Amino acid sequence: MSNSSSLNEFLLLAFADTRELQLLHFSLFLGTYLAALLGNGLIIIAVAYDHHLHTPMYFFLLNLSLLDLGTISTTVPKSMANSLMDTRAISYSGCAAQVFLLFFLLGGEYSLLTIMSYDRYVAICRPLHYGTIMDSRACVKMAAAAWGSSFLYSVMHTANTFSIPLCQGNTVDQFFCEVPQILKLSCSDSYLREIGLLVVSGCLVFGCFIFIVLSYVQIFTAVLRIPSEQGRHKAFSMCIPHLAVVSLFLSTDMFAYLKPPSISSPAVDLVVTVLYAVVPPAVNPLIYSMRSKELKDALRKVISWTLFSSGNIAIALHK
Repeated sequence: MSNSSSLNEFLLLAFADTRELQLLHFSLFLGTYLAALLGNGLIIIAVAYDHHLHTPMYFFLLNLSLLDLGTISTTVPKSMANSLMDTRAISYSGCAAQVFLLFFLLGGEYSLLTIMSYDRYVAICRPLHYGTIMDSRACVKMAAAAWGSSFLYSVMHTANTFSIPLCQGNTVDQFFCEVPQILKLSCSDSYLREIGLLVVSGCLVFGCFIFIVLSYVQIFTAVLRIPSEQGRHKAFSMCIPHLAVVSLFLSTDMFAYLKPPSISSPAVDLVVTVLYAVVPPAVNPLIYSMRSKELKDALRKVISWTLFSSGNIAIALHK
């Protein structure tokens, strides 16, 4: 295989060789995928239709759920299909699409989590100005900036990655097309361009991380000054879900890309990748719904309405 122009497909890493384990992998991923679809779908519907949730915090949560749905839908269905059909192949264009969508969606999620930390900072540290600073126009502009910047970021990464000549075969040692694994197939020093872009990306990620940390330092300082215990509890309840989601997102991503080479192996890399690409989209809705009474009430209404509608349809069909 002389260069990337002769490639028409890649071979992804298989979870198992035996048919029984392939079906087990399919079942586990299917359960996780359905949980992510159900959890994020319910949040999107609840926020969209309950006017009590038409606030900046839940507007950003709706965007986060959309990104989570996109992230898990980019990798998991293809992996399930490969296990079910006992194949490892993904087309060249399909691989490029995965790289583009993952950078777009994960970059958008991190940008959105940074914006949500600012929203929590304004709500707790500057409550009298919250309505002015976080009005609907400002929220839409912030969300658009997160989506737009992630789109440009993804275009640069995807174009740069797939302009690199590849001559080390077509086997990607991951269950989806991951850039570090694709770079291992490079046959020239041109991969240094992508590494340079990744270093710049790391600096941006670190800048957002510092912003989140500083925001929460000021938030916790302000919360500890609240005289009533009930007030402190309410303020902490507003922040804990977001802080938990940020911690899960950053810890899994950082461990995936910054883990020591001494503990790196195909099995470890596979487990870590599942933890950062598959688990968070399924767990995030649970984290947010556990601490928010408003969201719980809205979800109950959505579920009750769904069950009621299904019951009426079943009665009508029976008649």
